[in-house]
Amino acid sequence: MANSTFITRPTSGDVVELILADHRLFEDLLRECRRIDRDRAAARQALAEILVAHAEAEEKHVYPTLRRKDAIGSHEEEHGEEEHAEITEALLEFLEAKGTDTQKYDDALEKLSAVVAHHSVEEELTILNPALTEVSGTVRAELGAAFAAGRNRLLDQGCASITQVRALLATAVDDGAIAPAAAREEADRIKAEAKERAHEVEDAAKEN
Repeated sequence: MANSTFITRPTSGDVVELILADHRLFEDLLRECRRIDRDRAAARQALAEILVAHAEAEEKHVYPTLRRKDAIGSHEEEHGEEEHAEITEALLEFLEAKGTDTQKYDDALEKLSAVVAHHSVEEELTILNPALTEVSGTVRAELGAAFAAGRNRLLDQGCASITQVRALLATAVDDGAIAPAAAREEADRIKAEAKERAHEVEDAAKEN
């Protein structure tokens, strides 16, 4: 279970403010994971717990309600779920890194930091901003209470063991939120070849 020193458990509030507070917490915990003068293992587990609890509570309580209220469309909801799946995949790699003082740990942390930051920015622009303008303060407060309750329940239970995160990733693949690893690896290979070919074309043009 996550170290409660790191994670607060609000029970009410505007859902937008609660989600933004978690985004700031992600940044704080990622920083703790980077620092060599901190308990990296405790920070890593706390980060895992809040990432999982936050995403699960959003998908269960926040996204569906905002879609029903026409604040967001199905594309925004599905894209948010896709990015949660990408975070889950990067988180699993981070949790599986042995120890906290290895290159594998550093590389996995850098990858996780990038996908978390990307998701936070997109969510704030395409989901939270519409929630502010298209949904009443009363509804946002109701959503905040539901989001907090779901989030806190998962935190109290412990929701981010390696086994649990593997199961979440498998579910995301089964649900189509993220493509199987083999398919994405092939896509990455094709993209890399196309990028290399594009550079060759540019270099050839410069020489002419």
